[in-house]
Amino acid sequence: MSEQDNEAGKTSRRNFLTKAAGAALATAIPAGAQSADVEVKAPVAKGRKRPLNMLFFMSDDMRPELACYGSRFHSHSPNIDKLASQGVRFDRNYCQFPLCNPSRSSLFTGHPPKLTNVLGNSTSVTKLHPEMVTLPRLFREHGYTTLRSGKLFHAGMDDHLGWTVFEGEVESLHPTQEGVKMDIPRVQIPMADGVLPVLPQDNARAAHSDEILVLKGNGEGASDYMVADLAIENLRACKDKPFFIGCGFSKPHSPPTAPQRFFDMYDVGKIDLPRDFAAWPTVPAGFPKASIRMRNADLFIGRGASESEAKEVIRAYLASISWADWNLGRVLAELDRLGLRENTAVVFVADHGYQLGEKGKWSKAGSLFEGGTRVPLIIHMPGAKGNGRSSTRIVQSLDIYRTMAELCGLEVPNGVEGKSLVPLLNDPRAAWEEPAYSIWSEDGTTVHGTAVRTEQWRYAEYGKDAANGALLFDVHADPMELTNLADDPKFADVRKRLSGLVAAYSYPA
Repeated sequence: MSEQDNEAGKTSRRNFLTKAAGAALATAIPAGAQSADVEVKAPVAKGRKRPLNMLFFMSDDMRPELACYGSRFHSHSPNIDKLASQGVRFDRNYCQFPLCNPSRSSLFTGHPPKLTNVLGNSTSVTKLHPEMVTLPRLFREHGYTTLRSGKLFHAGMDDHLGWTVFEGEVESLHPTQEGVKMDIPRVQIPMADGVLPVLPQDNARAAHSDEILVLKGNGEGASDYMVADLAIENLRACKDKPFFIGCGFSKPHSPPTAPQRFFDMYDVGKIDLPRDFAAWPTVPAGFPKASIRMRNADLFIGRGASESEAKEVIRAYLASISWADWNLGRVLAELDRLGLRENTAVVFVADHGYQLGEKGKWSKAGSLFEGGTRVPLIIHMPGAKGNGRSSTRIVQSLDIYRTMAELCGLEVPNGVEGKSLVPLLNDPRAAWEEPAYSIWSEDGTTVHGTAVRTEQWRYAEYGKDAANGALLFDVHADPMELTNLADDPKFADVRKRLSGLVAAYSYPA
């Protein structure tokens, strides 16, 4: 990076922070207000003396591979673990779609993908549904200063009306990251039938999937470092105002990226591959073909993964998680330094899950398995009776909208779905009978698969009336989802009941 580029990056960021700080010190005006003398005050929730702040963290492609979730790879995540020990950790939280844009659009509008009609990464929910009040817009319209850094909505598809100051993605406000690109050797791995396919052309996406990026120092100049820096500046600018601050980290999304010291936390020789690891995407015996996409979307695109390559990439994924955790810790340390923790609710969630070689899959796209749809969710609400405990109730990312609104005493717009998790924040074992739903669309227009998760079962249908097959797993007896029970007569009644839930959700009368 040249000295000139570095200075330009610093200047751009200073300009942004100046605007952000200025806006944060002014009274927030609801979207669409015409007069500066219209003042909207943030509401004070029952039992509180002043408006509750909201600090919202999001990570990209992070399955619950965290120490506090019992990481099978022994992940190092001390800051997220500490947050979990302070708040309520939801052990069974599920996204509504295993892809960035549909999942985020659902979370931030409180509407499931079947209603947003956002079934791919190319549709903007705010352009398609301007009538839907997004979560940051809800806070802004109730008098909160709303600021962001990093990826919250999908890239380029943000809600400009949701933020007090909007300057686009933080990645455009700083110099290019410095680091050493390590190309993963492209080893030709034969497919199950012995065919040795030609390696993919060196196009940008395939090449991108074969890289690991090792950053210098602590990653200064790289996106997630700068995202944390900007979140810290936003906290300082808003310390005397009710705020909703969003902080979205891009890691561990491909390419796996972290400073060297985070790679050094993991010994590749001690990484055990999943029991159902396969070199190529593989449909196990007794599984419907529609359940596994034959081409990976994020890593090992168009080629097979050797065991040694797989272990190196898993190590890099874990290092990326640890670096994201470190950056999150920097932001929380500033929250504490400013004395804001006792009046700030903190939420941490990921957009969707991920598969790391299970059944040969290296991505989230198309996965209606636990790996693709289960995501971490931690909520620390100061004074909540359930703090320091975990909840095994089935919840959804769709529930976050109502939860955050209730915590801050905000009226929820008509039509918002989900269920507030506040009862579980006070009693993580409270009665809870809600299932979780996830869908998948292969072409961005049609629902090709729907999954429902209950306390004991995961059931998925592909095509209406399971025209393209079904999956049924007893997730307690078979957590790796190795045996499909869908066609076993002993579970016919279970399948019938769950199929009814899928039909009512995806094809309501």
